[in-house]
Amino acid sequence: MDQETLSPKISTLTVPFHRAAVGAEEAQAVAEAVMSGWLTMGPKTVEFEQRFAGYVGAAHAIAVNSCTAGLHLALEAIGVREGDEVLVPTNTFTATAEVITYLKARPVLVDIDPLTFNMNVEDASRRISGRCKAIIPVHIAGQPCNMDEIAEFSKAHSLQVVEDAAHALPASYRGRSIGSISQVTAFSFYATKTLTTGDGGMITTDDEALAGRFRLMRLHGIGRDAWKRYTSEGSWFYEVLEAGYKYNLTDIQAALGLIQLQKCDAMAQRRREIAECYSREFRQSELLEVPHEMPDRESAWHLYILRLAAGRLTIDRNEFVDRLRSCGVGTSVHFIPLHLHPYYQKTLGCRIGDFPISEEQYSRYFSLPIFPGMSEEEVGFVIDQVLKVARQAAR
Repeated sequence: MDQETLSPKISTLTVPFHRAAVGAEEAQAVAEAVMSGWLTMGPKTVEFEQRFAGYVGAAHAIAVNSCTAGLHLALEAIGVREGDEVLVPTNTFTATAEVITYLKARPVLVDIDPLTFNMNVEDASRRISGRCKAIIPVHIAGQPCNMDEIAEFSKAHSLQVVEDAAHALPASYRGRSIGSISQVTAFSFYATKTLTTGDGGMITTDDEALAGRFRLMRLHGIGRDAWKRYTSEGSWFYEVLEAGYKYNLTDIQAALGLIQLQKCDAMAQRRREIAECYSREFRQSELLEVPHEMPDRESAWHLYILRLAAGRLTIDRNEFVDRLRSCGVGTSVHFIPLHLHPYYQKTLGCRIGDFPISEEQYSRYFSLPIFPGMSEEEVGFVIDQVLKVARQAAR
């Protein structure tokens, strides 16, 4: 037993898994929105949509109250209906698959690429059937999927593409911003995301007809610009054209989002700096495997997913993260593969062993803190604790 184990260093520092990068500017913007008297969807939301569309290079951006809502609206608009199938990676949050069931369609789970954790198109080709209508590539941790491969596969099988970009703002694939590539892309502004409105999301598209459908269905299926009913430009008269949903964003949230959007590049740069610092230190250890960023794309680094080297430690992933927690380092796991959850085993007939790559990777990975407000001391502390736990558990 080494001296480090016998006499561990005591530290009072703790680093949470996430700390939102919001401050006085966001608070002032929200206060101004409240004082304006316009609390729900209104002019701030429209401004946020316009600025967001310009930022990612899309013709249209439609604000919604979550990425989940955005994915639901997207699938509805492209014509997914009862009995259809939609391809999704098993390594994702449940929202990606659950929205398919809203339309009484069936998620078809697909294994992942062991290098990027994104959807394995070769595996998708083995699982696709003639009932398949669409595919939802998920940009895990912020690293874009191979969108050329996705496009070629989708064209060959006449599939619609809806990108789940909950992690991928700002990210790019071969010089093109995520949000400007496929027919539809959905983003998340949840509290932990790279841009936050507390909760919320955005759908981007270049298709004017789809954009119109999104705007109609996000607010009860009421005719265009329903939000203007209480302005001098509006009228009390309205028509319900479809059985829509209550998925709109509020001006209070949009005000916060506008400030966050101004900071988006700077926040992304800080995440990248932290990721580079982590990888520089961790790749020197044979006990750890760092994330692999593909050379033809740029990650948003929403997550930093570290892996334990297979067979090199005396403890498993669960024990490793428990020890980090006791050292003051917050972690998470992204994600528990869908096919391991009771609901998907019950409804899809999934079993342990059906997706071996996802299962093997899941047993070894966990996510470290990576947020713009991390100080150099906090970054160094996380590195030190990870390396310490790894060395203590080395075989």
